[in-house]
Amino acid sequence: MVSSKGVEPVQHAAAAAAAAGSLPLAALNHISVVCRCLESSLRFYRDVLGFAPIRRPGSFDFDGAWLFNYGIGIHLLQAEDPASMPPKKTEINPKDNHVSFQCESMEAVQRRLTELGIRYVQRRVEEGGIYVDQLFFHDPDGFMVEVCTCDNLPIVPLVPEDDHAILGLQQPAAPACKRRPAAALKQAPPQQQQQALPVP
Repeated sequence: MVSSKGVEPVQHAAAAAAAAGSLPLAALNHISVVCRCLESSLRFYRDVLGFAPIRRPGSFDFDGAWLFNYGIGIHLLQAEDPASMPPKKTEINPKDNHVSFQCESMEAVQRRLTELGIRYVQRRVEEGGIYVDQLFFHDPDGFMVEVCTCDNLPIVPLVPEDDHAILGLQQPAAPACKRRPAAALKQAPPQQQQQALPVP
């Protein structure tokens, strides 16, 4: 679950990431889903999730479909041998692989899923008085989809301050409390050091 609140694009994010040794990525482009029946999956991603079919390169020599919405693409790939695919999952397990979409109205999503007869599992996460609602359900092949209000949670980086630019975050303000100087921490016994250092 990641919130986009307070995150602004940073022009030098790719350069900063490359300098840190990671790949110079720019954004999520698409996810690919192998499906037993291309038409069933196409209907699901179009009619249930609201993705629009787009043109796919004609040079591909295999069946599939490309769809786009919400700034990302879904690439559907027709399985060459549908019978050899793993059995379709029937249990909805929120800890399974999934793709997650942010929504504005959980009630509207629940109402629509009920109208369509799509079974779902509901969860609620609480963190510091902030609540995140989640709905999990399967596509026609058992690949799990989540719809959530994950944007409620702020981004709290677990990276050094120098890496905040990669996340597009402002440098945090100086802490309100005064901490003991690093030299004093080095001289303190190990047990006192643990007590003196705050846990994020």
